[in-house]
Amino acid sequence: MIGSPEKQTSPMHSSTVRHSPMRHIDVAAGIVWRGKTILCCCRPQGKPQAGFWEFPGGKLKQGEDAWTALKRELLEELGIEIQKGLFWLKKDHVYEELNLSVSLFFFHVTEFCGEPCAREGQKFAWTEYDEAKTLQFLPADKELVTLLLPPDTGCQEDRPRP
Repeated sequence: MIGSPEKQTSPMHSSTVRHSPMRHIDVAAGIVWRGKTILCCCRPQGKPQAGFWEFPGGKLKQGEDAWTALKRELLEELGIEIQKGLFWLKKDHVYEELNLSVSLFFFHVTEFCGEPCAREGQKFAWTEYDEAKTLQFLPADKELVTLLLPPDTGCQEDRPRP
């Protein structure tokens, strides 16, 4: 049998495989700009998808909106306080191998206080926005990297949406 079934009937009966329902999470992510560079974070060992790059952010808590979650997450993870940002787009992605669906809410963060520091042991790097595609991003983020333009160009809204 393929996969890891939760329950199987005995061989004397028809084989029934019951899979657990797919989990769903909502995530807020920030594309943090400094000039024409963006802040990219590498998922640390011990976390799912370790070694992949991503935009910083995290899960929404129950009753929390995406903007509030992003502000909380960037302060917790990186020690920066968002001063100015703009919602860009929402993207849904399914990680079949993790039995997980994710709704991601992406924001352009153009002003913040503080200097990023790795509060959770993650690596991070300031990367030219047009060179970020050379990093191994999470599948949910990868397509968006190719759509990035600095927010001051006024052209983000004109870019195709995934």
